[in-house]
Amino acid sequence: MEFFRIKKDIPFMRHALVFNAISALTFVAAVFFLFHKGLHFSVEFTGGTVMELKYAKPANLESIRHTLEKVGYEQPEVTSFGTAHDVMLRLPVIKTVTGNAASQLVFNGLCAAEQGTLKQIDSVSPKGEQVTKTACVDGAGTEAVSLQKVEFVGPQVGDELAQNGMNALAMVVIGVMIYLAIRFEWKFAVAAIIANLHDVVIILGFFAFFQWEFSLTVLAAVLAVLGYSVNESVVIFDRIRENFRKQRKMSVHEVIDNAITSTISRTIITHGCTQMMVLSMLFLGGPTLHYFAVALTIGICFGIYSSVFVAAAVAMWLGVKREDLIKPIKEKDETDGAVV
Repeated sequence: MEFFRIKKDIPFMRHALVFNAISALTFVAAVFFLFHKGLHFSVEFTGGTVMELKYAKPANLESIRHTLEKVGYEQPEVTSFGTAHDVMLRLPVIKTVTGNAASQLVFNGLCAAEQGTLKQIDSVSPKGEQVTKTACVDGAGTEAVSLQKVEFVGPQVGDELAQNGMNALAMVVIGVMIYLAIRFEWKFAVAAIIANLHDVVIILGFFAFFQWEFSLTVLAAVLAVLGYSVNESVVIFDRIRENFRKQRKMSVHEVIDNAITSTISRTIITHGCTQMMVLSMLFLGGPTLHYFAVALTIGICFGIYSSVFVAAAVAMWLGVKREDLIKPIKEKDETDGAVV
């Protein structure tokens, strides 16, 4: 399926040096901000308290966030999940308050904001078990806020999650290199990994520069971008190999230009449809999916750029040629192997 077909090849490789110089400067800037500012890790990595609350009325997230700031949390993460009545709090560690005292302090502050009083309520779970929960009751005796769940994530758990995340990233990179080396040739594998790591570092650079929160959800988006970018590179590499077989008189850069030009329509369809879904998450998904969608948006845009101007150009500079992808046909011996 094609929206359009470009008859004349666009000379992408003629300007590859300029675009790669811009790409290199962007990459260096991203690395600088990663070392200078660092990532703003979420509670999953640094440790802290996770609380789930249920409000009788639709929760006012801004009011809750303002109350938490009064309690002493500088950057509390307040999100709704499930319904407008359910709220999740992710609170960083405060040196002066630890453990259960943090959740109690927070719930007391939220209850005071609702002009209620604390009360222990006994109830029966769906399994028939007796459950005691803490609730905030207003003057009319109605349950205004109830504390559904409290979890404390220790720094050791955060370190383990960070290590597991790095291991997952390394395994994906190694797997992609092996796959591309087997399917194509080692020069393409090196070019694709350079392009993919270029995308990952730039995403992390954006998060470091703007100090956006880096959570497990964002890490999942980064891993998704890796696979997404590899898919785009594979499509272009596949067309390059096909052109080497069909276009015997073309030079290497002409073959690459033709491969990229002939896949532009497919790229617009694929990435356009994907980006529409990501934008719907960005604008309609709420705070929970906001940074996940931001990471995917940056990754999709730079994934297209890197597949065209980084991966293909690096493969060309590494000296990829027709013989690397197409084995020469051996001439048949007239004696057919017979020896006289």
